[in-house]
Amino acid sequence: MTRMPRPCTHPSPHPAIVPPYLLARIATTDDPAYADAAEAARRSLMRDAPLREFRAEGELPSFMATERPARDERPAAAPGMAPQPDRRISDAEGADRLPGRLVRREGQPPSGDAAVDQAYDGLGDTFEMFARVFARDSIDDAGMPLEATVHYGDRYDNAFWDGERMVFGDGDGEVFRGFTQSISVIGHELAHGVTERTARLRYQGQSGALNEHVSDVFGALVEQYSMAQDAESATWLIGEGVFTDAVEGRAIRSLLEPGTAYDDDILGKDPQPDHFDRYIDTDEDNGGVHLNSGIPNRAFALAAVELGGFAWEHAGRVWYDVLTSGRLKPDTDFQTFANETLRAANERYGRASRESRAIAGGWSAVGIDPVAPA
Repeated sequence: MTRMPRPCTHPSPHPAIVPPYLLARIATTDDPAYADAAEAARRSLMRDAPLREFRAEGELPSFMATERPARDERPAAAPGMAPQPDRRISDAEGADRLPGRLVRREGQPPSGDAAVDQAYDGLGDTFEMFARVFARDSIDDAGMPLEATVHYGDRYDNAFWDGERMVFGDGDGEVFRGFTQSISVIGHELAHGVTERTARLRYQGQSGALNEHVSDVFGALVEQYSMAQDAESATWLIGEGVFTDAVEGRAIRSLLEPGTAYDDDILGKDPQPDHFDRYIDTDEDNGGVHLNSGIPNRAFALAAVELGGFAWEHAGRVWYDVLTSGRLKPDTDFQTFANETLRAANERYGRASRESRAIAGGWSAVGIDPVAPA
């Protein structure tokens, strides 16, 4: 087990796509070519700090909060009718207050703003996958509007779920591009909302790493679904395309090969472990939630590749079954989660099924041997 240093950390959760340790690395660079990126990373870390402190109380810091308009909730789809999305994209216009100015609603034509239209399309693809594959009607399974804010903050280097909406920064332009460019990022953030309304995994330690893992899984599945990619040909990357060409980084994370997403003088080397023997014991990053998610990420990707075909049709169904089963506790650890995936595979496909064997093999390959509960 690896032990990391104990920097000053914030006590409560803020589910965001870029981990604080990566922003901190960029913030400390003294390379004059990346002076703007370093300043943007420092501002992003400072902007994230109040969010971490306030998330536990379920409210937004005052510098972000606005008078929220009353929601005109639409009714859930009637029995026998296919669920339909209700997308609402707002523009923060470089400010750090939410929700911003509403600029595109469901059914309206493209706005001409790339971030607005990418968010709109990405939310549509994510909604479609959850509806068609898992018969889920939006985040809450009751037709909840899909709300997103783009152009948040001045060169903000992150994207996050705030409990009501997905929020996307434009990046600093030197290290990060805009975060709506990656559909896996959009799917990742929406999946945090699904987890919040199902398993409610506590954002700390192993349960927090599972929270991040679930979002990475569904972020990857949404990207594969939108591109009709099978498991063997998929990249299994989260955030592909959000780094500029100036740095050596394929993506923020790799599910199939944790620890290989980036290796660069400015970014450092991707520190994610790929095996439970290399689990990182740290107080940073809410107990390593973005670090140790690499372990279950690899287990899922290995199982999906072993099964072949479309990952959402087999391994993805099992993970969704587990997430919505009601069996997970907020403090679920890796071993318990692995056990539940094997139980769900046995229940859906049979104890001797290839799905059960592949899922057990995926977990064993990362040092966790699942045992299905009786």
